[in-house]
Amino acid sequence: MPLPRPTTHDWSRDHDPEHLRLIRENPDRYAPTGMCHLILEVLAYAADEAKDLGAGRAVVEFHPDGSVSVSDDGRGTQMAVGDDGRPVRKPVMATKDFRYFDSPPATPLPDGHPRYGMSVVAALSEWLVHTNRRAEGAWTQRYRHGVPADDLVAVPADGTTGTTVRFLPAAGLKDGVSAESLRPLAERLSGVLAVEV
Repeated sequence: MPLPRPTTHDWSRDHDPEHLRLIRENPDRYAPTGMCHLILEVLAYAADEAKDLGAGRAVVEFHPDGSVSVSDDGRGTQMAVGDDGRPVRKPVMATKDFRYFDSPPATPLPDGHPRYGMSVVAALSEWLVHTNRRAEGAWTQRYRHGVPADDLVAVPADGTTGTTVRFLPAAGLKDGVSAESLRPLAERLSGVLAVEV
């Protein structure tokens, strides 16, 4: 079975080293408000999903180790089956989103800076774990600075659908955001996405 035709990402590769390097070398351009911008990048995908479905919910959680997680109740990141019969997840974390890198300028996020996509979050994080739950199953994968560190593995389904992204921002991007400062920005993302911080 062929992989889906590229619309927003190139399904033929699991990561794009040059693209990730470009982001890592320019954090002030791609995440000018640090962790705040990274969280908004993740929430923007949840907002897109909520718009498609007519409603949605996302939860942002700050963890004691300095990481943050964003979980939504959407359909879960798109999956396909590769030529070898193994599951393949849409490579949103480690390849560029054509909508924001090939057709700028992008619509700004609520912090006033352009949206570039999930690869910015992965590239500018020491580590990131992407878990998606779909009707047909659930999978997780770990990344380091945007590069897959482990294989995509199946995890037990829990009867829900959605996506959870947990990440630890790189040094220099961890400060400057709190639940109180994030809430009003998150509320401006979409009228159909309810965000709990």
